[in-house]
Amino acid sequence: MPKSKRSRVVALTQTDKKNRDHKCSYVEDVRDAINTHDSLYLFSYENMRSSKFKNVRAHFRENDMEGNASRIMLGKNKLLQIALGRTPEEEFSDNLRHVAKLISGSVGLLFTSRPRDEVEEYFSTLSETDFARAGFTSPRQVIVTPEMVASHPVSMVEQFRKLGLPVEVKNGRVCMNPGVERYVLCKEGQVLSAEACKALVHFGIKLAEFKVSLICRWNSSDGAFDMLE
Repeated sequence: MPKSKRSRVVALTQTDKKNRDHKCSYVEDVRDAINTHDSLYLFSYENMRSSKFKNVRAHFRENDMEGNASRIMLGKNKLLQIALGRTPEEEFSDNLRHVAKLISGSVGLLFTSRPRDEVEEYFSTLSETDFARAGFTSPRQVIVTPEMVASHPVSMVEQFRKLGLPVEVKNGRVCMNPGVERYVLCKEGQVLSAEACKALVHFGIKLAEFKVSLICRWNSSDGAFDMLE
């Protein structure tokens, strides 16, 4: 068993009493989750979508074979680091400092007693395309063709024009302006505007990928720490 360090005092300075109490409570919640689960996983996520991540939460909320539910925490990186401990002297249990040092950016913690192969298999296939949002960097060039605009009703012309598309109505159909054979909606590496994202939705083009990847694993029985990337 890894050496317990539960007597360590958590220092939360420069906070008023209400905030300090809330932060202390959060740290204790993290440590309770460590105590009641067999392993801890640090994961990263890209293109977070609440509607899709709730499926991840629901999956791990279901009880395992021993009747234990897993738990997910994210969004408070500094407090997660404090709860785990960032040095050998501060860490809540042996080797948790290695996990704490990796907590940065868009990450979260999964506390679970499910078998390792089951957890890793689940995340290995967890990927789903979605529509891009403003500020997203396009992974490829997208070209709008006359056939693509012609499939929309005439009522869309004004909206397309507001989104920057060179279109008009001819013989009761939406078509490109004279001399325009195609329109480059976005280029690879281009940061998408709100208008470009709306146009992509109209054409049903999904450029973003919601993805969750495991970074590392910590085992409570012996304090073993493993990188998974």
